[in-house]
Amino acid sequence: MAPFSIPSPDYAWQVLEIPIFGWTLNIHMYALCILLGIVLAVIITGRRLTKRGAEPGIVLDIALWAVPLGIIGARLYHVLTHPDDYFFEGANVLNPFQPGAIWNIWEGGNAIYGALIGGAVGVWIGCRFTGIRFWSFADALAPGMLVAQAVGRLGNWFNHELFGLPTDLPWGLEIESDNAAFPAGLADGTLFHPTFLYEIVWNLAGAALIIFLERRINLRWGKAFALYLIWYGTGRAFFEAIRVDPSEMFLGVRVNVWASWAAVVFGIILYLVQRRRHTGDEPSPYVPGREWKGPDAEVDSDETESDSDSLDDGVEGENTTGETAATSSSRSTTP
Repeated sequence: MAPFSIPSPDYAWQVLEIPIFGWTLNIHMYALCILLGIVLAVIITGRRLTKRGAEPGIVLDIALWAVPLGIIGARLYHVLTHPDDYFFEGANVLNPFQPGAIWNIWEGGNAIYGALIGGAVGVWIGCRFTGIRFWSFADALAPGMLVAQAVGRLGNWFNHELFGLPTDLPWGLEIESDNAAFPAGLADGTLFHPTFLYEIVWNLAGAALIIFLERRINLRWGKAFALYLIWYGTGRAFFEAIRVDPSEMFLGVRVNVWASWAAVVFGIILYLVQRRRHTGDEPSPYVPGREWKGPDAEVDSDETESDSDSLDDGVEGENTTGETAATSSSRSTTP
């Protein structure tokens, strides 16, 4: 082993067993990494939306749609692009108690491009309910999404999966030779590219870059999300190309590499179109007519109504007094 090689964690760390009243709760580290990434993305997105004028906590209303549909999309995309892992003779893909069932997301296998597709549908639904602009939410989400993906990649490390080609670099990843994904014919002790680490660094750098650029140029109207697609797609295309895990191929290229190229192209088109269509600042994260006026505006409105009521009461009082005085004068002069 190289002196600075990266060891894979002990298999005991893959599942945390917590005894509860004689029953054992199994918590998979992969699932914890995914959940932690989702929580961080929600927090970051919520703070960014609030600073742009959205109602505090509204991100949760959208996340209730986006997160479940994103997870479903991520899993379906992975299963469809790795059919040999699930559909083989004797397999029961619908039995959650059997290893390799399509529901067992804790075993690994959640594709980010499927999450983007499913999550986008969920965001669109959530935005329709809340009145938030779709692209405003996407821009607020962009750096948080990269942070979530970086944290989620730690789950691959705990699962000893999705590593890259053999390498002599000192930071090579140690993988046991009895690992099912260990390439045949390689010597025990061979090191591999730690693609999980590469992607963590790449994603965090991308999040920092988007935040940095936002302070200098206009990245509203979907342009920040466009940069996310370009940045992530570029890095993922390279990391995917050096991985050794099996994947569906199209024209000799891994399907996820094609998806990465598509993300880059779509990001470039989105950026150019939105830059041409929207040259000014975004007036509000809400669609017209659905704006949130904030607690101060509500208080002012209440005070205005109160003042109006008081004014009306005063006018009524004056009219009543006038009428009473007139009546009294009339009565006093009547014989």
